[in-house]
Amino acid sequence: MKIGKLKEVNIRELWAHEQYDFSAWLAKEENIELLNEKIGLTLVDINTEAYVGSYRCDIVAVDETTGIRVIIENQLENSNHDHLGKIITYASGLDAKVIVWIVKEARDEHRSAIEWLNNNTVQDINFFLIELHAYQIGNSDYAPMFQIVEQPNDFIKEQKGKKSTDTMNKSQSERLEFWTLFNDHVVERNKPFAIHKASSISWYNIAVGTSQAYISVSLVNKDSYIGVELYIASNKELFDKLYAEHEIIEKELGFEVDWQRLDNAKASRILYKIDGLNFDDHSNYDALIEEAIDKVLIMRDVFKNRLK
Repeated sequence: MKIGKLKEVNIRELWAHEQYDFSAWLAKEENIELLNEKIGLTLVDINTEAYVGSYRCDIVAVDETTGIRVIIENQLENSNHDHLGKIITYASGLDAKVIVWIVKEARDEHRSAIEWLNNNTVQDINFFLIELHAYQIGNSDYAPMFQIVEQPNDFIKEQKGKKSTDTMNKSQSERLEFWTLFNDHVVERNKPFAIHKASSISWYNIAVGTSQAYISVSLVNKDSYIGVELYIASNKELFDKLYAEHEIIEKELGFEVDWQRLDNAKASRILYKIDGLNFDDHSNYDALIEEAIDKVLIMRDVFKNRLK
């Protein structure tokens, strides 16, 4: 068996110019997905023309499942003080909560600076320092790779925002346990959607390719059910468009859903309930989670093209 040798190539062989070549390449859906997988986000609404005063940020996007703004600054050379200043300026001017700095090579002083920012800013501000590399085997196509150098320390951030007297109540503890098991099942199924860190909140959001809507799995223990829904944040016209096809959609889904237009609210919901949730009895958790994942995948497949 012939085995090739992996060699690193200069990233300038792939992209000669940061803005016109690399930023344009990264902004494409199939390429931004490589970065999504690395940092655990679901970036949509990619914009390469965002100005802050007389300066222009390389890429501005929105994380689909949280709605937070993300900026990406690209530097196809070693990190420098100029770009460190730029990312802080852009974050301030664009009110970004996640800041991604992509460089050819990260200098030690900038690693330390990003680590310091992550440890000393508020919980919802997060900095990533990422090196961009490219590899080739023989005469094969070039293969880009993102390597995280510095990233938010979730433990430090979470503890910083809590008082020493704060403790989880029973519901929060039960939700954390449920989502931990939920993530285990998603991994066992080869990660059909992006995994989020298990937490004590009652919902878990999954991207569908647009910032207009997402699929949410929610734990409603008081009413003994798990909800799997398409959540439309603020677009009644989109809900009405989907409802006009509700019979066709439910046929494609293979199950009925509750169409909640919610006229007195901005949001709308298309909900399916899975009965049987009980925080005091975990014996059916595996079955509940498998059904929830199944319904998420079906709803994503049925709705995704209709949301473009």
